[in-house]
Amino acid sequence: MGMIKHSQKKRIVIKLSGSIFSLSDNNEQDNNDYYHTFKQYSHVLTNLTNNVQPIVITGGGSIARLYINFARKLGLDEASLDLLGISISRINAKLLIASLGNYAYPDVPQSLDDVGRFVESNKIIVSGGLHPGQSTNATSALIAEKTGASEFINATDVNGIYDSDPRKNNNAQLFEKIEVNKLLHMLLKESSMAGEYDLLDIVALKVIERSKIKTKVILSDPTNISNAIQGRNYIGTELVL
Repeated sequence: MGMIKHSQKKRIVIKLSGSIFSLSDNNEQDNNDYYHTFKQYSHVLTNLTNNVQPIVITGGGSIARLYINFARKLGLDEASLDLLGISISRINAKLLIASLGNYAYPDVPQSLDDVGRFVESNKIIVSGGLHPGQSTNATSALIAEKTGASEFINATDVNGIYDSDPRKNNNAQLFEKIEVNKLLHMLLKESSMAGEYDLLDIVALKVIERSKIKTKVILSDPTNISNAIQGRNYIGTELVL
């Protein structure tokens, strides 16, 4: 199956940080806060549907990392750990589908072919991971390529792409724009172990480069996502192809 034809609405792929799915089993107030934030994301997505068909990919977040790290200690191999992370990202996708109600296609894709079929519904598509060895960032780029999306918005738990990790270096500088080739060089030393992916990886960047996918890496916030899609000021980094 080749690239999916465009519908009347433009398609935009949105990768959501797994941090918005970080529920707690012992803090009701935190869960209430997450609920309200979760509904804000849902409202942004549904409000876009007049002109845009969102295709959303959910990360695994801290819950996936918790399970992966524990299973690694138990001796599970990296491929199996990838599958574990994919399963958790798909549970997160089901939570978002529940929040979106009739605006969303009811099933979570299990493959790129599923995405190709589901997208013809013109509803919001919500996917988790698809393939072992690929981050949800790479999956998002491949889905953008497959569906002919006009843009890929990677919504993360930091403000965008920095010259070093801002969580470790207080003097890290945020790029307003960065060339894909420069970012590829920066990522050469990144880890490829399950649960260790961050922002964008080499597979995602190669897909973005070969299909010239307009891409922004932005702070994951409902208003910021809406601003980035609708051409208003936003917090984040634009990739230069």
